[in-house]
Amino acid sequence: MPIGGLQHWIETQRTRPPAPTRWWYATLAFGIAVILFGLHLTQVFPQTGHDIAPGYGAPVLAFEFAGGQADLEAIFGFYTDPQQVKRLAAMRAGNEQDYLYMLLYAGFLVSGCIALWRDLRLRPILAAAILPIAAALSDAYENWLLFGIQAAFTAGDYSPAMASLPTPVAAKFLLLGLTNVASGVAATQIGRWWALFGTVAILAAIPTVMAIITPAAFAWALIPSAAGGWILLLALAAAGSWRAFARKRPLVDLGDTD
Repeated sequence: MPIGGLQHWIETQRTRPPAPTRWWYATLAFGIAVILFGLHLTQVFPQTGHDIAPGYGAPVLAFEFAGGQADLEAIFGFYTDPQQVKRLAAMRAGNEQDYLYMLLYAGFLVSGCIALWRDLRLRPILAAAILPIAAALSDAYENWLLFGIQAAFTAGDYSPAMASLPTPVAAKFLLLGLTNVASGVAATQIGRWWALFGTVAILAAIPTVMAIITPAAFAWALIPSAAGGWILLLALAAAGSWRAFARKRPLVDLGDTD
């Protein structure tokens, strides 16, 4: 579709009469899948590290922020550690399955942004749908680097890929944080109670920056930080789906009943 045609389509959607959107159904389905597969994935990754700083929380987060051989040894243990092989196998299995998780969370966030745009007609919300796609691509590149780093560590070598790791890791978490901010800002346009929840989601994104700057102390905060915006979007999807199915009305009408 030419650029002019795309702009015309967007403008047509902005001026259309209020109507429920099926994008909320997709958002809800993806959201449930993200929760279920995410719970499964947490059990695949290694549950404990050899001697990681408590601020990392999960060993997989410590791996993403690893900066040298000493960090890898703290995660997986030394070759004399009988648990090293199990940790290495679990980390690889988790990162392999993580590619499916990327598709699920990208689908969830993109669908949510499009659904919010369909209801609110705000172009910045539609533009925000690009953010989770970029986050998933950064995540995929990060995993590719992690595979090389882990393979080198297993062979007793140092991987130059470790020098490139901080860029996709920071990009992924910042892009996901910005997506949550966009969802929170959109929620503030719907109604009084949604505005409250949206504000909470926006504030919850702040620890993302702290975690990237000082991961050894605050990396654990990345999970609840992301969860704040994702829970909001899942709640919006549930409300939007229910209103579309039961009342044939768009979600934005919720603001009229406060």
